[in-house]
Amino acid sequence: MEHYDFDELDPQGRQPKRVPRSQWGSDTNLWVGALEGKTLGTGVTVLFYATQEIGEGPRWHVHPYDEVFIVRTGRALFTIGDQKIEANTGDVLMGPANIPHKYHNLGPGKLETTDIHLSDRWIQTNLPDPEEG
Repeated sequence: MEHYDFDELDPQGRQPKRVPRSQWGSDTNLWVGALEGKTLGTGVTVLFYATQEIGEGPRWHVHPYDEVFIVRTGRALFTIGDQKIEANTGDVLMGPANIPHKYHNLGPGKLETTDIHLSDRWIQTNLPDPEEG
C-alpha cells in the first residue's frame, strides 16, 4: 500500500473541515439554508431548498457562474432561459452562467433541491419575471 503525505496533496494546504447544520440551516426539520464555499475554503457554494407549497420556489434571477440543480424529492418546473423543463426526484439539471432561471414545486407533496453554485460566494441578481407581466 502506498503512503501519502496528505499535507503535500493539497497545494493550498487545506485540511478537511466540518460545518454543523446549525451554522448553515435555517430550519431544523427541512433542508433549507446556504453554505458558501468560502466558509469551507472551496470554490463551490451549496444551497438547500425545500417547500411543501405548490407553486412556490425561487423566483426569476441570474448568477455569473454555472449552477447545478439536484431534485432530491418531488416534482418541479424549471424555467432556464427560454426552456421549460419538468424535473422529478433524482433528476439533475444545469443552468449556464448568465442565463436567468427559476423553478417551482409542481406537487403533489414536498419539493427538496440541492443547488450547487460553482462559486465560492453566492452572487445573485433578482430580475423582474417576464411571465408575471
